[in-house]
Parts: sequence; structure tokens; C-alpha cells
Amino acid sequence: MEGFLEQVAQDMADVFLDLDFFGVEAVVEGKKILIVLDNDKLKEKQGGQDLAVAESATLFYARTQDLPPRRAAGENLNINGRECIIDDWQEDMGLSTLTLQENIVV
Repeated sequence: MEGFLEQVAQDMADVFLDLDFFGVEAVVEGKKILIVLDNDKLKEKQGGQDLAVAESATLFYARTQDLPPRRAAGENLNINGRECIIDDWQEDMGLSTLTLQENIVV
């Protein structure tokens, strides 16, 4: 019989990160992986505030094993060919939550 952690990992792969449900493909540091974008959670973390026109932010979930080694806030992460700055990187039960910002040249 499977343990709880194995069930969570299987659910993450079969449902949460499934392209047919929530997942989208992204290239993180040159590696194609599945992520789940969450604009609602991002806005909640921002206290309901919209960003300035010259800023962009992204919050996504990904399997920890698919990502490069964890980086600290303020470090860069390349996603889909864009250099972004890490605001927050949390890991829990094999799932990472990353909040990134990108300054946009206007």
C-alpha cells in the first residue's frame, strides 16, 4: 500500500502538473518543465495591489526535482528566455512555489 507522500507525489504528477488540466510547459534555465501559473495567489501575496507598468511578476508551482538548485531572493532565474529576479522560493513536499519579478524596458 502506498504511503501518504507517495500519493501526494502521484497526484501532483497526474493532476496538478498535467498539461490537460493546469500545467503549462516552460523553459527554466534551459530545461523544459511543467509549471502551474497562479495569478490569483500572486495578487493575494501583493496585498491586492497591481504592479506598475514597468514591472511584471509571476508566481508558479513546479516539481522541486525539475528545477535547478534552490536560489535565494534577489538572484536571477531564466524562464522562457527572460532573466527574472527571485522574490521568493519555497519548497514543500516536493513542490516548489516561486515568485519572480521582471523589470520591463518601456
